[in-house]
Amino acid sequence: MPLSIDEIAARLGQALTPDLDSESPYPGKFFTTKPRPAAVLITMIPKEEGWHLLFIRRTVSAHDRHSGQVAFPGGRCDPTDPDAETAARREAHEEVGIKPGDVQILGQIRPMRTITNYRVTPIVGAIPWPYALVPQPEEVARIFSIPLNWLADPLNRETRLRGLQFLGQDVPVIYFKEYDGELLWGASARMTVLLLEALGLASSERRYIYKLS
Repeated sequence: MPLSIDEIAARLGQALTPDLDSESPYPGKFFTTKPRPAAVLITMIPKEEGWHLLFIRRTVSAHDRHSGQVAFPGGRCDPTDPDAETAARREAHEEVGIKPGDVQILGQIRPMRTITNYRVTPIVGAIPWPYALVPQPEEVARIFSIPLNWLADPLNRETRLRGLQFLGQDVPVIYFKEYDGELLWGASARMTVLLLEALGLASSERRYIYKLS
């Protein structure tokens, strides 16, 4: 039986501790400047077979370090954004056409510091389905979804160690199997696993994870 809206919100609330230090697979010495704030919207959509998560594949661009990668809608926080929730709603509206008022916020998961030195706050929300999504072509090449149950199956993902020569150590990178021709890996994959853990659908996979302020 799929989790209800109330159950999801309750589990997210229980999993989020007052200590909101960001997590990262990269040690503190990897970063030399203060992180920039960003937010993503982890959008849950109710389909007949159960919950799905909404993803985008970014448009290929020479100016985007994450060009062509699978991600959640989101981006950097603007100075005019009062909080991460506002930024996540705004970015989702700009990138895939989700109206801010159509998002039912269910909670958030622990912030994460990325390799590009953003402190990303993942906001979890639900939208009605079906929904008329409109990709912003300069940023989004495709919008698609993956079933939550598929993502929760540990056989569909693995952690590979990636060597960083200038640090002289390995860092863990999560890879999911391909789904519908799309490869979910890296920061978005780690956020997905953090959500699964918060919902009680996966055991902790935080080996090699550093807590950074």
